[in-house]
This record gives sequence, C-alpha cells and structure tokens, in this order.
Amino acid sequence: VGSSPGDTMLTPRQEQPAAEGTAFISIQAFPALLDLPQDLEVTEVSCGSRHTAVVTRGGELYTWGWGKYGQLGHGDNSSSDQPRRVEYLVAEGLQAEEVVCGPWTTYVHVLE
Repeated sequence: VGSSPGDTMLTPRQEQPAAEGTAFISIQAFPALLDLPQDLEVTEVSCGSRHTAVVTRGGELYTWGWGKYGQLGHGDNSSSDQPRRVEYLVAEGLQAEEVVCGPWTTYVHVLE
C-alpha cells in the first residue's frame, strides 16, 4: 500500500536527555496504562503539552511528565515518568479541587 504526500503517520516521539545525568522522559502520542496506588480515586485529570496532572477524591494532586519550567509543582525542574504527589499542598493543609494544565504551566484550584 502506497502513501500520498498528504498522508500523515503518527509515531511516538522521544525526548533525548539534554545532558549527562538528566532523566529520560518518554513522550508518547498514544494513551498508556498508568499505575497509581489502589486506594486513589481520580476525580480530575488534565494534560499539558508534555505533562499530566490528576486530582484524587481526597484532594491530593499527582503530576508527572516534563518538568523543565517547574510545572509539576515539586519545587524543582525535574521530570518524572511516574506520578508523584505534590507535597506542598499536603504540608500547607490544602486540598486540590480542580487542575488545568497549560503548555508549560499547571493551575490548581485548592480549598483550605
């Protein structure tokens, strides 16, 4: 089967590490199965261009993906292929209610 010039093939892309010791982050064009602790019930999810965030029924925020601009909320610019709880909200006694991810940002509506 041939392809015409207008056909587009979707293939997963991968971002190469910028420097030695930098975490490798896979950028996938298709959904992937994700392991979260069994007792977590996700109520909200949002995807940015290279990161994802979820809010649980208990008001916790978990983020993962590319974190170059601090959009994961972990107090640094590290990236992660695995979901990590945003500990700042827990430490401040705040409960996440909604999350919206932008291209390089994450907005969270919280309750005290």
